[in-house]
Amino acid sequence: MDAFTIKMYIFVKNNHLKNLFLAYKPFLVFLFKFLTTYVVLSFCYQLYLNSFDIKANEIDGFTEIVADQTRWLTEKMGYEVHIALHPEQPSVKFILNDVYISRIVEGCNALAVMILFMAFVIAFKGNIKKTIAFIALGIIAIHLLNIIRIALISIAIYHYPQYQHFLHGVLFPLVIYGFVFVLWVLWVKKYSSYATDTP
Repeated sequence: MDAFTIKMYIFVKNNHLKNLFLAYKPFLVFLFKFLTTYVVLSFCYQLYLNSFDIKANEIDGFTEIVADQTRWLTEKMGYEVHIALHPEQPSVKFILNDVYISRIVEGCNALAVMILFMAFVIAFKGNIKKTIAFIALGIIAIHLLNIIRIALISIAIYHYPQYQHFLHGVLFPLVIYGFVFVLWVLWVKKYSSYATDTP
C-alpha cells in the first residue's frame, strides 16, 4: 500500500473507533462509574473487615448487630432464641429452641449487596438529593429484608432441615437479589435522570 492509502486507512479506522465510542459513550460512562464506585466501596469495606482479627475469631460489629436483630425478630415470632460467638470461627451461633440451627457469618450481613446496590444507583446518574435519599432508603430496606430473611431461613431450617441447601442457597438469595433488582428498576424508571429525560 502507498502512503496515501495507509493514511486513508488510519483515518477511516480512527473515525470508526470514534463513532463506536460516541455510540456507546453512555454505556461506557455508566460502566466506568459503576466499577469505580464498586471498587472504592469494596476497598473501604475490606479495610473495615481488616480491623478485626480473623485468626482470633473476631467478627465484625455490623454482623453482630444483624445477628442480635435477627434474634429479636425471631423471638417476636414466638421462638426461643440464643446467639453466641462461635469459639472456633468468626461467626455467631444461632440457636433456636435449643437447636443449633446455623451460624451467621460476615457474608450474611448484606453489606456486599448494599455496595452493589449503591454502585448501580450512583452509576445511573440522578439528582444528588434524590440519589442520596434513594440510597439511604434502599439500604434501610435491604437491611430490614435481610433481618427478615435470616429469621425466616432459620425458622424454615428448624422445621424442614432436609431443605436447608435449597432454602439457604437458592430461595432466600433469590429473594434479596430480586428485591435489589426491583429497586434498580424503580430507580431507573422513576427517579434517575434517565426517567426525567425519557418521555
